Amino acid sequence: MGLAQSYAALLESGKVKPDAAQSLVISKLVAVSDQLNQFPKPTHFIKHLFKSPAKPDYRGIYIYGEVGRGKTFLMDLFYASITRLPKHRIHFHAFMQDVHAKRATLKSDDVIADIADDLASRVKLLCLDEMQISDIADAMIIGRLFEALYARGVCIVTTSNLPPDRLYKEGLNRQLFMPFIEWMNQHLDVIHIGDGMDYRLGRMSSRQIYLVGNNISEMNAIWDELTDHSAGESIAIEVLSRKLVVLKAARGCARFTFAELCENPLGAPDYLALARNFRTIFIDDIPIIKSSNRNEAKRFILMIDTFYDSKTKLVISAAAPPEKLYPTGQHVKEFARTVSRLNEMQSASWWKAT
Repeated sequence: MGLAQSYAALLESGKVKPDAAQSLVISKLVAVSDQLNQFPKPTHFIKHLFKSPAKPDYRGIYIYGEVGRGKTFLMDLFYASITRLPKHRIHFHAFMQDVHAKRATLKSDDVIADIADDLASRVKLLCLDEMQISDIADAMIIGRLFEALYARGVCIVTTSNLPPDRLYKEGLNRQLFMPFIEWMNQHLDVIHIGDGMDYRLGRMSSRQIYLVGNNISEMNAIWDELTDHSAGESIAIEVLSRKLVVLKAARGCARFTFAELCENPLGAPDYLALARNFRTIFIDDIPIIKSSNRNEAKRFILMIDTFYDSKTKLVISAAAPPEKLYPTGQHVKEFARTVSRLNEMQSASWWKAT
């Protein structure tokens, strides 16, 4: 079954709701799918054809939009529809980890070209999910690699929460990354999936997202809902020329403990970077904060203020309701605002807001 037929069947069955923006993306993907499926299936006799560099006569696709709009779902439908070419689908961060590993083992004058040669000899379609540049090394490598793969006839389809022009925004030496942004705008069909329902957040209407007590199973269940059962992975984002490690991230969500966010020496730039990179933050194991833990209380107040101003969604597991988290201490007056904001951030209207 072709891509258009598969999507139409999902609409007819009610498994997918009509969505004008998704339909536009599907039409673009169908055009590329039809082109790719015109190629003959590779056999031992013609495999050598895939090793010879050839400029493709099709454009790749860059799909961007808010979390939960169906970017990964649509790319995966497209990927499944490709039956005549060797293909590979991988999360962007995992892809970059593979690239860095190969760079460490290869010894040549042009390692990126060697990596592109190897990949192009094995696949003609590369699908990358959740492209996000947060590291100067990745920024420098990915531009050369994409250009090399394109020149070797590899079709690239990728998803991202951000348009190309906002990738690696405010990153170190970003001016060196700008030529690649221009290249993407010229060689990839950049499609905004558009405003509309966040289908993942729609699943949250009946869930409590501020959990009191030991609720690891419920926290895990909500994580599964919002990340499509992703195990998550460790990534590093750049903050003021240093690295902030996120141990568990997936599908626009990141997960931390209270200790990781408030007992470590983090500040406003760190919390703002998290808000810019993730739409939903999970915080496990928030304790009742003792009056002697002044620094932890201050960081918690600052963190919630930052997430509130950034319209970040929070999923929290805490030892007590907001009004009982910090009963006494130097910052108790300031904490009254934090209580109010935590209560507001639990509301359905907060979760429905963009």
